[in-house]
Amino acid sequence: MLSDVEGAVLAEIDEAWIGRTLLEVIAVPSVTGSAAESELQQLLAGRLERLGLEVDLWSMDLDELRAQPDFPGAETEREEAWGLVGVTPDGGDGPTFVLQGHVDVVPPGDPDAWDGDPFVPRVTGDVVHGRGACDMKAGLVAHLAALSALRAAGVRLRGRVGVHFVVGEEDGGLGAFGTLRRGHRGDVCVITEPTGGTLVTANAGALTFRIAVPGLAAHGSARDQGVSAIDAYLPLHRALARLEAERNRDPHPLMAEHPIPYALSVGTVRAGDWASSVPDLLVAEGRLGVRLGEDPAQARAAFERCVAQACADDPWLRDHPPTVTWPGGQFASGRLPEGHPLPEVIRGAYGDAVGAGGLRECGAPYGSDLRLYTGAGIPTLQFGPGDIRVAHSARERVSVAEVVEVARTVAVTVLRTVGTK
Repeated sequence: MLSDVEGAVLAEIDEAWIGRTLLEVIAVPSVTGSAAESELQQLLAGRLERLGLEVDLWSMDLDELRAQPDFPGAETEREEAWGLVGVTPDGGDGPTFVLQGHVDVVPPGDPDAWDGDPFVPRVTGDVVHGRGACDMKAGLVAHLAALSALRAAGVRLRGRVGVHFVVGEEDGGLGAFGTLRRGHRGDVCVITEPTGGTLVTANAGALTFRIAVPGLAAHGSARDQGVSAIDAYLPLHRALARLEAERNRDPHPLMAEHPIPYALSVGTVRAGDWASSVPDLLVAEGRLGVRLGEDPAQARAAFERCVAQACADDPWLRDHPPTVTWPGGQFASGRLPEGHPLPEVIRGAYGDAVGAGGLRECGAPYGSDLRLYTGAGIPTLQFGPGDIRVAHSARERVSVAEVVEVARTVAVTVLRTVGTK
């Protein structure tokens, strides 16, 4: 049952405001590493200030962060990165509840695949279409709506709410890493990534790899005098497929519903520089899934052993071994501590605020900032509007009604966690 205070807060959640704000933030093309990523941080800082929060907006020292041994990696060149944290000014001896979300989005890809400009949001009924709609600007707006409702209702909190809006999640987690290093912490955290009506309490990890496979150049008319790096790569590709199958046997129960919980995918293959030459180099890049609880160093070692064994079995590769490196994003796995009460608090808040049934708990096969917060000792889960299956695609969309549901659930969860005076 909702208390009088909870009912007053929910009465202040404005669906029309949510829709307008969602359109506004989607229209900022905040692709990872772009100037618009910083632009959106500035816009959101103004929003937090108007909500009466104590705002910390700072330019991150990129060189200092990259020099840290536990830096999570990055795949995008950038000249600047802004951190943004807002904290409610009231509060006493209660806990601090962190509301976290990333402002960056992936590039839109082929413009012809979209029905119009991907950064000019399109509305059909209750659904908003556009790059970043569900991943994860809807989640940012849900946080803002919950905070706005708490303020409009005049609630005095016993604890505090900290809002962490971060950059660089899509390519490794630079923003969350820098935010935590600056000292912004909390007792519990909800990240409003798109979870499609589930509570995501665990994430697999993902490590970016690069394999450089040597060949021997020759004129295409005399290809028998050379060794094609493409041909040399093929036994490695088959070996990686076997490694993926091996690493996905008997997955953790939280991951068992996914056909491939820990995918190993080769995303790019580049070889050759002339059509009539035998290519003397192939570079393949991809991602290696990290199992729940697995040390990323162990995952890298298993991958490198697989490559070494494939080389040992091949006459050319045995004497001309490829080079394996680990550039780009390096996501460890992460998990909410087993038995933590947060899922039950959210289930209760969802049932009372939305009037719907219980939320199912599961793990996700992709990496996220969750592992950085849990790694810092902050119990964290993901619960947010949208469906991850349409994220990063030209089908990206989100229902405004779902954003409203998440905002209502977050508001009640905050009240029941930090308490009121």
